[in-house]
Amino acid sequence: MPEAHPGRVPSQRILRTLAAAFFATAFLMSGAHAASSKKEVAAKKQTASAKTTATKSASKSEAKATRTAKTPDVEKTVRGGRNVTATLSKRGGKSVVTVQRRSVVRVAEPARQSFGQLAGLHSTDDVLDLKSSVALVVDQDTREVLFSKNDQAVLPIASITKLMTGVLISEAHLPSEEMITITQDDVDTEKHSSSRLRVGVSLPRGELLHLALMSSENRAAHALGRTYPGGIDTFVAMMNAKARSLGMRDTRYVEPTGLSSGNQSSARDLALLVSYAYNDQTLRQLTTSPEHVVEVGSRTLQFNTTNRLVKNPDWDIGLQKTGYISEAGQCLVMQARIAGRKLIMVFLDSAGKLSRIGDAERVRRWVEATQVMSPAAIHSPVASAQTAS
Repeated sequence: MPEAHPGRVPSQRILRTLAAAFFATAFLMSGAHAASSKKEVAAKKQTASAKTTATKSASKSEAKATRTAKTPDVEKTVRGGRNVTATLSKRGGKSVVTVQRRSVVRVAEPARQSFGQLAGLHSTDDVLDLKSSVALVVDQDTREVLFSKNDQAVLPIASITKLMTGVLISEAHLPSEEMITITQDDVDTEKHSSSRLRVGVSLPRGELLHLALMSSENRAAHALGRTYPGGIDTFVAMMNAKARSLGMRDTRYVEPTGLSSGNQSSARDLALLVSYAYNDQTLRQLTTSPEHVVEVGSRTLQFNTTNRLVKNPDWDIGLQKTGYISEAGQCLVMQARIAGRKLIMVFLDSAGKLSRIGDAERVRRWVEATQVMSPAAIHSPVASAQTAS
């Protein structure tokens, strides 16, 4: 038998070893390739899933947009006041309420100056510190002037005008029970003032005269002039003629209510008118009436005096009339008994709603305190300061 050589490896064993190594390498490589393939497949599946999800989301969005487009928004707006607006909307099947509040900035308009203020009459000082730029106090019996301030200034007289309207209507002796209907012609287009006498309302002439003198009812006064024989133009002409006959040289009328600033006069002229009108019992009664109730269709209306002093027991007023428009300021004429004397008082262009009343009270206290003084002592240089317009 052949003899074995030490240190040699038989060729067959080498071949078996190489074959085993080859197969092991091949197995490992195939496993790695399989794992890599699985990862690729998983990644592809994940990508495909993401694309599917995105497609579904896009489809849902498109479907929602389509539904929204098919169902248009419905809005309804409701105003909850001048500055609040509520909007009801239907969006995508849901009701949405939106409330908006509008900010409003109100800018106060500057007060319109009266003719007296524009003329600088309020710069005139007097011992009583009156708020009226024009004032006159006269003893009715003796014609003695107790107090004067710019009494020759010619200014708008507002509803003092109605006193002359009353004089003409009373002296015309027209039927007091004759029914007069308020028409559109009687509506104020000058100052756009309000009235409780609606167009179409009919009242007796006597009732209209009462309301015009006591409550300064503009439509009542205009209706009286409009229904005067010859119409409104004739009536105004008669007003001016009457003024001239009374010696009212500074006076001019353009209509019977006083709403126009074209109705102008002076304190001296108005003192003449008050003295003359006081002789008419009807005018005394109606101008000093505190209140009056009239039946207007199915309505019962109560009218009140525009002069609160009429209801004051401390005052003994024989005749009075108030007036106001911005061009004239607050105005007041009165005949009153003070400290045993019958006095005529005229206040024009008073600044402030109650200032004319305050001026009358100041004069009354002053007369009561100085009733024993002589006219020379009362008529101080400051009190008689004059500024003609």
